[in-house]
Amino acid sequence: MRSGWRGLLILLAAAPLRAASSEPAALFGINLSKGGDSLSVPMQIVILLTLMTLLPAIVMTITPFLRIAIVLHFLRQALGTQSTPSNQVLIGIALFLTILVIQPVAMDMYHQGWEPLQKNQITSEQAFDAGTKPLKVFLLKFAREKDVKLFLEMSRAPKPRNADDLSLSVLIPAYITSELKAGFQIGAVLFLPFMIIDLVVASVTLSIGMVQLPPVMISAPFKILLFVLADGWNLVLGSLMKGFYA
Repeated sequence: MRSGWRGLLILLAAAPLRAASSEPAALFGINLSKGGDSLSVPMQIVILLTLMTLLPAIVMTITPFLRIAIVLHFLRQALGTQSTPSNQVLIGIALFLTILVIQPVAMDMYHQGWEPLQKNQITSEQAFDAGTKPLKVFLLKFAREKDVKLFLEMSRAPKPRNADDLSLSVLIPAYITSELKAGFQIGAVLFLPFMIIDLVVASVTLSIGMVQLPPVMISAPFKILLFVLADGWNLVLGSLMKGFYA
């Protein structure tokens, strides 16, 4: 698993790391070592540190983490439990569910791109193209066609012949936009039953003259009880995971 994530990071950065016996290495078309044989150690360290700083953004945006975190946040707001579960717990749940979904994609990227590059069978450019194919398939599966067209027009890139010709610079923002919409849609649906409980409780308390007592204090136990009796965690998390495997 650790090897898969390492390959994922290297391929996403498109860092042309090659052995001394391979073709001259270059970053953005510029040789990075005096002999032009391989990347120098300081440059490799800089690239590695850059990858580490980009890792949180990569995990939060181009993985299922985005949708899962949004839905869990809406669920907590709908329950009215303030900080329970805490942010750390919600992030932990979203992270481990993300690993479960994205692990096959990361392993495919590692096997198709990073392993042949380590064996000097392909160049870094070929490794990047081969390694990003599983990621593109994953992003295309959940990116809406409308969002893809939007960012394709904004980038002013030539119209691709097929979906395989789409670049990550178009697919990634399209995927993020699609996941934001999906997360907000699920969150809105989760809010409805709990909002009905709030309305009923507020109407009852106002009708009997309990103006000084906040309706939220009365409705919160009923919402939690409804969520527990309906086995809410199983329903919410199960539906989220099935959405990524459908």
